Amino acid sequence: MRFWLNKGIDGFRMDAFQYVAKDTTWPAFPPGYEKNIIKYYGIGPHMHDYLQEMNREVISKYDIMTVAEGAGSTTDDAMQFVDPSRNELNMAYHFEGMDIGNDLKGYSLIDFKNVYTKWDSAFAEKGWVSIFLANHDVPRMVSKFGNDKPPFREASSKLLTTFIMSMRGTPYYYYGDEIGMGNIRFNNIADYKDVETLNKYQQIKNQGGDLQAFIELKKLTARDNGRTPFQWNDQENAGFTTGTPWLKINPDYKKVNAAAQEKDPNSVLNYFRKMIKLRKQLAELVYGSYKLLDRENPNVYAYTRSLGNKKVLVLLNFSTASSTFNLPPGNGKTAEAFINNKSTLAIKKKGDNTSFVLQPYQAVVLRLN
Repeated sequence: MRFWLNKGIDGFRMDAFQYVAKDTTWPAFPPGYEKNIIKYYGIGPHMHDYLQEMNREVISKYDIMTVAEGAGSTTDDAMQFVDPSRNELNMAYHFEGMDIGNDLKGYSLIDFKNVYTKWDSAFAEKGWVSIFLANHDVPRMVSKFGNDKPPFREASSKLLTTFIMSMRGTPYYYYGDEIGMGNIRFNNIADYKDVETLNKYQQIKNQGGDLQAFIELKKLTARDNGRTPFQWNDQENAGFTTGTPWLKINPDYKKVNAAAQEKDPNSVLNYFRKMIKLRKQLAELVYGSYKLLDRENPNVYAYTRSLGNKKVLVLLNFSTASSTFNLPPGNGKTAEAFINNKSTLAIKKKGDNTSFVLQPYQAVVLRLN
């Protein structure tokens, strides 16, 4: 660690560190243990002793950040790693959000709200958490949590960016998501490279299972979906290489590429930049308290971020249809919209009641007075 820190790196992502500590009595595990691997292999004896030693001897002596990739089975486990008083790591990186929607039925927005609300609540008073919707081990966020069909891809990409950049915690963004890259959806197992997919395919084949059903599932969930080359421009191999890329280029690169989006002020890329700028301008989006509104609304994710006497309202319509959100009394009155991924916003007022009719995948951040 000192070797790299002395070269000037800014910190460590502690990949799979929760498995470092072993129970050297080698106890026998019960049948089915592999279905809950963290329970049996994770956070072994002296795990926290090792981390506290690491902090004492190395981490505390440098101006760096450490990220706990993997956070145990519960929010309490995660807090044990990042509670400032324990002198271990800085930031938790939980995967519960990635466990939603991993089949062809999709996911429930209410489940999605509940996961991110639970984790925010757990870190409301101390510790710090990460906010992300994609990484190298999961499919593209617009294909899983948004909608990558042409009519909705741009709007839903912007909506997901609005979510990531308006939640408490440190935002993580995976390459290609800033231009709305989607799943490639290979039809043939020969196009896949990920050993996890290849091994599972062979297992199903050996058992005489439904290989076509497996391929259909992998079009949504395979890790290779998030590993295709970055789409720089509309030239050969999307400008990524003059050689043969490890994975095929997504055929949509002619339209979905960074060069085209640089020129378009309304592109997914430029909206991403606007949301970063807004987050830097509004401290309440970084440090403010979070309050979920209308939890049971199946289409709209609405919440406030408040800091001192400043409050903002975030409205996200995770739907292909127009959806209505009624602002509960006592939350203040809406003022200007800081950002809107659509050109208009329909607001209906009747007395002290305010309703919003949101367009498909509309995302807006407003000031509340």
